[in-house]
Amino acid sequence: MLYNRDSYFFISNEAHMTLKSYLALITISTITIIVLAVGVVLGYSLQKTYLDGISQRGLELGHVIAHNERVIQAVELSNQGKASDIEVYIEMLRAQTDASYIVVVNKDSIRLSHPEPERVGKHFVGDDIYQALNQGKDYTKVAVGTLGKAIRNSVAIRKNGQIIGAISIGYLSQPTSELIFKHLQEAGLLVGFVYLLGVVIAGFLILKLKRTFLSLEPEEIVQKFKEHELILDSIRDGIVAIDHEQNITAINSMAIEWLTMNVLSATQVVSKPLSEQSQSLSHFALEAKGQITQNRFNLGKLEFIATLYPIKGKKGEVGYVIVFFPDHGEKSLEQELTATKNYADLLRAKTHEYSNHLNVLSGMLQAERYDDAIEFLQQESDGDQIVLRRIIKTIENSAVAGLIFAKHNKAKDLKVDMLIESDCQLGRYPSKTNEALVTLVGNLIDNALLAAWSNRLLTPPFVKLYISDRNAHIMIQIEDSGAGVDEKLESRILDFGVSSKHNTEQHGIGLYLVKKVVDQYHGSLDWERSEINTTVFSIYLDKRALTR
Repeated sequence: MLYNRDSYFFISNEAHMTLKSYLALITISTITIIVLAVGVVLGYSLQKTYLDGISQRGLELGHVIAHNERVIQAVELSNQGKASDIEVYIEMLRAQTDASYIVVVNKDSIRLSHPEPERVGKHFVGDDIYQALNQGKDYTKVAVGTLGKAIRNSVAIRKNGQIIGAISIGYLSQPTSELIFKHLQEAGLLVGFVYLLGVVIAGFLILKLKRTFLSLEPEEIVQKFKEHELILDSIRDGIVAIDHEQNITAINSMAIEWLTMNVLSATQVVSKPLSEQSQSLSHFALEAKGQITQNRFNLGKLEFIATLYPIKGKKGEVGYVIVFFPDHGEKSLEQELTATKNYADLLRAKTHEYSNHLNVLSGMLQAERYDDAIEFLQQESDGDQIVLRRIIKTIENSAVAGLIFAKHNKAKDLKVDMLIESDCQLGRYPSKTNEALVTLVGNLIDNALLAAWSNRLLTPPFVKLYISDRNAHIMIQIEDSGAGVDEKLESRILDFGVSSKHNTEQHGIGLYLVKKVVDQYHGSLDWERSEINTTVFSIYLDKRALTR
């Protein structure tokens, strides 16, 4: 790559130009352009106003002299070929004004007065006087005469309505320019003062910005912001920052994973209330009262320790940085290992049970007892066929129908009686709506099956499902024979990780996902304990919101 030393030096300096230099250059350039523009406009306006004033003053003076009886008589005598002596009188009048000269001419444009006596009696130089002599019009023009360049104002002299002569009142350019320049100097001083004031104010603003940015350049600020993000995401603890209104201002990836199970991204969580992600942490912040505090809470099966550090703003508002991490004690690890072992034993038992069924069927076929084999298969599938026909008859939505049938098979494995109301009805919807319905129905049935199975020693386990879209709303109602929601968890049962179940399938994610879908489509979610000691969850969704 070719380059010379000068060009390299220029590029290097430009690349290292500081924020202060940029701001100073931009500010001073802007002020300079504005001041120059104002100065030009002001100078032009001042000059035009002054020249217009001179012209107006000259025409007014001409009208006054044109009505002077002595001047009218002198012009009449000149038109009659008689001598008239008004030169001294006119010069006396001129001396009392700021006019450079006053020339009176008769109808033949012969001068009757002039600052230079030898020019009296000669023709007027210039054609601007004829506008007044021939047409009687007041006329102003910048023209060159015997005395030089001047602003000349011509006025007709009348008697009995007849034009008998004219007057030319002139203001020489040099004295006029000197006066204009003097006024411009005064205006220039004002403009210069404004310019200096603007530069001083800009300097103070630049210093204030530098102090605000801690003397960091924009590239350094961006770099530090990226570094802080990487540092936050590399920390294995969950970190959430909230303002005084409990809106999330920053969150790291570990907190996203624990609080939302990566269902939401950081951009979807920032600026939203903390209570939408965790009621427990929100309550801790309310109870902290500006002090460093530490509390414990649960997410799923894990117990977490949260520490709140207050951040005080200039106006006295208090926000918090919340740092939380799981409390991995020996007891919790032992419980996790035991739960995993039990789950493995359950899988082995299920595998053994299906192996026995296959062995029985294989033995019947080998013994050529085909009728018995068919009867054995029929017994296994009759119940499924009845349920399948009922689902197909009432649920047109294939995605939800397949889900319900799969959950029915799961209920059979758990030995939980799953009842599907005969008057259910659900039509077809777009794929996005189907995803929402599958999330709602699937998680509610899973929770109900687990609750009923957990309470099987006290009451025969069952789950009852009703779903309908006959009206303007989609209604989903699931009843189970479980023990219900613990009163201590009622206020935060919809938080991520909060669950009333105490077994290996407990996660605390199902109702959290259900709540997210219900909120997304502006629906409602309620639960109650019935008179026969069952738990009933009811969801209502506006069909119009689902199909938009």
